Amino acid sequence: MSAMRRRDVLRLAAGAALMPLTRFGRAADRLATPSQMQGPFYPREFPADKDSDLTTLAGRDGVAFGQIVTVSGQVLDRDGRAQNNVQVEIWQVNGYGRYHHPGDSSSKPIDPNFQGYGTVLTDGEGRYRFRTVKPIAYPGRAPHIHFAITPVTGSPLVTQMYVAGAAENDSDFLLNNVRDKAQRAALIVSFETVRGGGELAGEFNIVLPG
Repeated sequence: MSAMRRRDVLRLAAGAALMPLTRFGRAADRLATPSQMQGPFYPREFPADKDSDLTTLAGRDGVAFGQIVTVSGQVLDRDGRAQNNVQVEIWQVNGYGRYHHPGDSSSKPIDPNFQGYGTVLTDGEGRYRFRTVKPIAYPGRAPHIHFAITPVTGSPLVTQMYVAGAAENDSDFLLNNVRDKAQRAALIVSFETVRGGGELAGEFNIVLPG
């Protein structure tokens, strides 16, 4: 190989090393998931059954009221590296629109078959998965699911996931306080029908701030 050809190859390789990689690798412009308030309904006492399936409870035969959905995704850092062994917690209203929390004085019924809260650790690829019910709106808020993410090292993140197409998204004060359009869009999840069944599935990827 000529000296000039070698220089061209080395120059191209050096340039490639500086370029951001795909979503599976480094991405210098990757936006952190916005922080959102925890809200008043984080559990005061954790349920005895607090696994990743919120639609059934140990010792009960019933299934939670509402549209069953799977919410899954990947927890990454700003460089696109998967974060394993991260604790992911969720809590939300039941299919009637009420939190299973003593501070929620709504007249909506409590669902005895709905867990209300769940937690899971991410796997080696940073992935998590919950089975729950599609959240619905309650006074003053768009449908949402609360998330708390606690990495092995670094700062925890509390945020909220919203449902694409919900009319209340346009007026929700917390969602619209996220001024960056790309960050706001990253909080909104589309649900699609699972092939061969009546359940829905949505993907919510989380990028830790640092």
